[in-house]
This record gives sequence, structure tokens and C-alpha cells, in this order.
Amino acid sequence: MKEKIYLDSSIPSYYFDQRESLATFIEVTKKWWSEMASSYDLFISDAVFQELNNGNYPRKMEIIEFVSTIPLLPLTNEIEQIVEFYIANYVMPKSFVGDAVHLAYASFYDTHYLLTWNCNHLANANKRKHIHVINGRLGLSTPEIITPLELFKEDEE
Repeated sequence: MKEKIYLDSSIPSYYFDQRESLATFIEVTKKWWSEMASSYDLFISDAVFQELNNGNYPRKMEIIEFVSTIPLLPLTNEIEQIVEFYIANYVMPKSFVGDAVHLAYASFYDTHYLLTWNCNHLANANKRKHIHVINGRLGLSTPEIITPLELFKEDEE
């Protein structure tokens, strides 16, 4: 059985981004997608789809088409309650509810990884312990919250 990955919206948006300032991240995202994505079961949520659909992206239609084949995890009342608990316990600031939503989906559905380029509120070593404690209180597992850089397999040679 393949490991499960929840993709936040930064992964597909960086795949199609063209900003020079993000060139390295774009290159890594495309390399990971072409070399590694098929080794995992990928999932998104309606929150990802909504963020991408509502965002101001130059290649929005391509991004939407790109994610349209990735299975959507259904929203549940439990996920909404988890998000509220995250905000109440300062896992994420109120102004970044979307980040709490992504973490709630990845945790609730017991994914192995939450793949993101968001290093402020998600893939941040300073937040890991707090996230583990709060998820422990909720009886949830905590996915590894990482960037594509951390999810390449070693060459066998």
C-alpha cells in the first residue's frame, strides 16, 4: 500500500508559477511531481480546490485542471471542530484558517505527509511539538509536514 499525501494549495500553484523569485521551488516541485508523485496516493480537499479557484493565479485554469484528477477528501463535522480547536489553542492564527484546515484534513484522514511550501505555519520545526501536543489531545495522528525537498528517494547507486 502506498503512503498517503495531502497536498495543500502551494504545491499545484508552484507547479505552474512563473515568478523568477520562486524558480528553485518551482523546479523542485516539478521534479518531485515527475519523479515521485506516482509513488504515493495523493489527496486534496475542497479547501485546496477553493483556494486555487479563488486565488489570483496567471495560469489558474491549468492549475484547476491539474488538481481535478486528485481525489477529494470529504469535509466532516469533525474536521470543522478540529479547525476550531486548532485556532482556540493557537496552532494557527485566526487570520490563517486555511492552514488549520489543511492540517485538520491531513490529521483526521491519517495521511503520512502534508506536503507544502508553507514554511511559516505548516512546515516549520518550531511548530511541530505544539502540533503533536494538540493532535495528541484530540486523539489524532500527526502527519509529517514537509516540503517536496524532503520527499525524494535516495538513489540506489
